[in-house]
Amino acid sequence: MPSLRIDDEIVLKILEPEDAEKLFALTDSNRTYLRRWLPWVDSNTTLDHSKHFIISTQEQLRLNYGFQCGIWFRGNLAGIIGYHSIDWMNKIVEIGYWIGEHYQGHGMVTKSCRALVDYAYYEYQLNRVQIRCATGNDKSNAIIERLGFVKEGLIQQGELLYDHFVDLYIYGMTSEAWKARYGEQSKKMFA
Repeated sequence: MPSLRIDDEIVLKILEPEDAEKLFALTDSNRTYLRRWLPWVDSNTTLDHSKHFIISTQEQLRLNYGFQCGIWFRGNLAGIIGYHSIDWMNKIVEIGYWIGEHYQGHGMVTKSCRALVDYAYYEYQLNRVQIRCATGNDKSNAIIERLGFVKEGLIQQGELLYDHFVDLYIYGMTSEAWKARYGEQSKKMFA
């Protein structure tokens, strides 16, 4: 999946080495905002960290364990969305995402997430998509729920967020449930 046009304003593209400066600038300019829910922000302090992240995502893609995309909005890098390691034996993948603060409110994470769920089911023939989200991250939880994912449980103290643990909701969606909900509307994107 080199790129996927979501609409006239949003494109998902696999991260490339030349994206490192833009990725680091986006991260650095949103450091305080991102730090509230993402545990890796304090360890991403130089351009080299962004370069190494992109190299690792290219290796992930090469090994067929998933991929990470830049979310490009009107030509600007707005955030990241991708698959955490794909479990091919059980046909499961987990999606993760983040977006810069001033890019909120355009529906791009919802649309991008929906596209990756479609891709998981129609291109990769996976059976289940999962998303984990901190219980207090109301905006992110709202995205997942708007897409119709089922809140399946609570992972107590599931993530260390710098100096404290946070509880995580785990959401799930099966291919069968997704296709029943969105049907042909989703399938035609990858026909």
